[in-house]
Amino acid sequence: MKNFFIIAGLLICTLSLSAQQSRVTTNFDADWKFALGDHKSASKAGFSDKSWRTLNLPHDWSIEGQNLETEPGGGNVGYFPTGIGWYRKTFDYPGLSSGKLLRIEFDGVYENSEVWINGKYLGKRPYGYSSFSYDLTPSIKAKGNVIAVRVDNSHQPNSRWYSGSGIYRHVRLVETLPMHLEKWGVFSYTKEIAGDKAVLSVKASVENAGSSDLSGVVVKNVLSTQKGVEVATSQSTLNLKAKTKGEVSQEITVSNPALWSLEHPNLYTLTSYVLVNGQETDREVSTVGIRTIQYTADKGFLLNGVRVKMKGVNLHHEAGPVGTAVPERVWERRIEILKSGGCNAIRTAHNPPAPEFLDLCDQLGMLVMDEAFDEWLQGKRDNSYKLYFAEWHQRDLEAMLLRDRNHPSVVMWSIGNEIPDQGTKAGPALAREMIALCHSLDPTRLVTTGNDNIAAGKNATTEEFLDAFANDITGYNYPDRYRRELLYEVDKVKHPERLVVGTETGGVGGSRGTVGRPARVGATTRRASSLAAQLIDVEQRWKYTLLHDYVIGDFMWTGIDYYGETGWPSRGASSGYLDLCGFKKDGYYFFKSIWMDEPLIHLTSNWNKEGQEGQVIPVVVYTNCNEVELFVNGKSYGVKTFEFPRKGNTDDWITYAPGKVFTSTADLHLAWDVIYEPGEIKVVGKKDGKEYIDRQVTTGAPAKIRLSVDRNTIKALPSDVAHVTVEVLDKDDNLVPYADNLIKFDAGGVTIIGVESGNLSDLSSTKASERKAFAGLCLSIVQAKTPGSYTLKATAEGLPPAQIQITAQ
Repeated sequence: MKNFFIIAGLLICTLSLSAQQSRVTTNFDADWKFALGDHKSASKAGFSDKSWRTLNLPHDWSIEGQNLETEPGGGNVGYFPTGIGWYRKTFDYPGLSSGKLLRIEFDGVYENSEVWINGKYLGKRPYGYSSFSYDLTPSIKAKGNVIAVRVDNSHQPNSRWYSGSGIYRHVRLVETLPMHLEKWGVFSYTKEIAGDKAVLSVKASVENAGSSDLSGVVVKNVLSTQKGVEVATSQSTLNLKAKTKGEVSQEITVSNPALWSLEHPNLYTLTSYVLVNGQETDREVSTVGIRTIQYTADKGFLLNGVRVKMKGVNLHHEAGPVGTAVPERVWERRIEILKSGGCNAIRTAHNPPAPEFLDLCDQLGMLVMDEAFDEWLQGKRDNSYKLYFAEWHQRDLEAMLLRDRNHPSVVMWSIGNEIPDQGTKAGPALAREMIALCHSLDPTRLVTTGNDNIAAGKNATTEEFLDAFANDITGYNYPDRYRRELLYEVDKVKHPERLVVGTETGGVGGSRGTVGRPARVGATTRRASSLAAQLIDVEQRWKYTLLHDYVIGDFMWTGIDYYGETGWPSRGASSGYLDLCGFKKDGYYFFKSIWMDEPLIHLTSNWNKEGQEGQVIPVVVYTNCNEVELFVNGKSYGVKTFEFPRKGNTDDWITYAPGKVFTSTADLHLAWDVIYEPGEIKVVGKKDGKEYIDRQVTTGAPAKIRLSVDRNTIKALPSDVAHVTVEVLDKDDNLVPYADNLIKFDAGGVTIIGVESGNLSDLSSTKASERKAFAGLCLSIVQAKTPGSYTLKATAEGLPPAQIQITAQ
C-alpha cells in the first residue's frame, strides 16, 4: 500500500528542511491544537492554546458528537453536530535564510475555512471540498510560527448529506526554490497508442519568482516504471524573466508500453525536473497511466480501443464510522469489495474526492466520474453552495481539474448534479462557460451533468441546456422516472449523435438481512414493498443498458450506505448494496450476478421466520446459473430457468443452438412461493454442466463470537487500519440473523477509531469501544501507533470471549 506519510514529519513540530534538496514536502498532519466554539482571539500568534486538545489530522469533529434531533443540520447530515471549530499549530522554520519559498497546502476543509500565519490573514475558502494553498514566505520566521485555522460549519443546513466538519483531509508544507514548477503545473496524458508505441504528451508550467532573469532554463521529464527503470525522457529549454511564468510542451515516446486497464492497472512514474546552469532547482513526481479513452454515439465508451460498459455506483465522501477523516486503507478495502462484485466505475457524488481516493482508483483499476458541484446559482438548502457559486465556482472547478487531470482513472468530468439551473434561462450559459473551462485545462475528457428533469412536467431540463452538451455527454438521473420502458430511446431517435450515460439510477438497497427495501424514514413508498416488485425498474433498466451499446453505462444510487439524507430517528440512508461496515447486502449479489460471468447463486434474506410457520412466503434467488432447483427440508419446489440475453433460433424456426435455455421467467432473478417450515432451505444451480449450491438454516440461539480480520499484519501508520469483523454464531457456527448482542472491545494496545454495525437506527457513538450487533454482525476498525503484536478481545454477556492477533510493522 502506498505510503502517504513522511514519518519524520508526524511526531515533531519543528520543520527541518534541507538546503540540498530542490523541493521538500513535509507532512503537516501531526500535533495540532483543537477546540470547538468560536474563540475570537485564536488567530493571534500570542493566544494561549495550552488547554486545547492535541490531535492529528485529518480530523472530523462531527463524527465524534452525539446524534440529536435538535441539531440544526437535521436529517440532511444525519443529526450529527456541526458548529465552529479552531485549529492551531506551532512550528519552527530553520531554513528561513535559504531564500526558498514556503507554502501550506490543504486537501480539504469543511467549510468556510479562514487561515492565519503569525496573526496575518491569508484568506478564506468557502467550499468544503476544494484543495487550496497559501504562500507563507512573507510572514515566516525562524522560531515559533503559528498557523491558525477557523472552520465555520455553523450555517445550517448547507448540505443534503453528511459533510463532516473540520480539517478532514491532509495538510502539507511545500518548500521550493524561486525557479520552480507551479502547483499542479505538470499535466501528462496519452496522445496516441499505435502498434507497439505510445506517445505521451507532457505540459509543464514553471515560474521564476526570483528577482533575476534566467536563460537556458531546462525542463526535463523522465518516465520510469514503478520499479524505477527509466523507459523514456525528453527536455526543453526556455528563458524566463524575473517574476514571470512559462510553459513547455513535450512528447515522450514509449516502446511496448504496459497499458493501464481495469484488469491490469499498470502505472508509470513521471519525474519532472527544472535545471538552471545544470543545477536542479525543482523536482516533482507524478503518476502516469498510459491508456486511451474514446466516446462514440454508437459504441459508448472505449478504453484502449475496447468497448467497456460502465457498471457504476455513486459514493459520498464519508466512510461510515470514521466519518470524513478517512484512512487510506478504509477506502482501499471499500473499493476492493465493490470491484469484487463487478463494479468498475464510481461517481464522486457530488463533489471532488480526496486525492488519495483517486490514487487508489488508479492503483486498483476503477473508472471515475469526477464531480464538482451539487448546486449552481439555484440552491437546494438555505446556506448551501449557491451563496458562493457566482464568486467561487471558476476557482473551485479549476482546482478540481488541475489537481485531478493526471489520474488515468478519471475518464469523465461532471460539473453538476440535479441542478435546478437545468431549467432556467441562465443555465445554458453557465454550462457552456464551465464546459469551456474543462476543455481548456483538459482536452482529453468529456463533460456531463446529472440531469433529473429530462422530460419532467415541472422545471423540465431545457433543450438549450442539453444543447450545451452536444459535443459532450448527456447525463440522465433516473432515466426510467418518466419513460419507464423507453428510457433513452426517445431522445436517441431525435438526437442520434447524442452520448448518453445514466449518471444516477435506482439500486437494490434496504437493510442487511431483510427482504424488501423499506422506505426512507419520513418518506412514502411509491409502490409495493416486495423485493420482486422493486426489482422491476432495476432489471428493465439494466437489460436495456447491457443490450444497447450506445449507453455508456449506469451509476446506481448507491454503492454504500451513507450518513445523512434521512429522518429521525435514523443516521442515514440504506440505498447502498454494501452497508456502512462494507458488509455485503443481498443487492450486492444481484448486481454481481448481472455484472460478472463468474458463477453465482445466492439466497436472499434468512431462514429464521419464527411465527410464520405454515404461511406462504416469497423466496428470491440471485444467480447467473441457467437452471435452479429449490428445496425446503429436502422437498423440491421445482426447477426454474432463465437466460439473458436469450438465444434465438439458429437455422430453422424450430432449430435451436446447443445449450439454449427454455426460460420460465424474463426476470433477472428467480422467485418461488413456499410454505415456511423451520429447517434448511437450499438452492442448486447449474451452469456449463457444473452445480453450485447455496443454503440457509434456521439457527439456534447465540452461542459464541467469531472474530476475523481483513489483514493480520498492518503498518503502524495513520494511513493503515485493520477491519475486525464480529460474527455472533449459534452452537453449529451458523450466523444468527437476529442477534443484537452488545459487543465490548478490549483494544489490547491498538486504537479503535470506529465501530459500526450497519444499523442506521442505532444512535450510539461510533467512537466508543462497544457496539450492538445488527443481523449478527458488527465491525471494529483499529490502528496501531507503534510496531508490535497486539491482541484484540471481544466479549458479550452470556457468550465466551473471543480474541484475534494483529501485528503492526
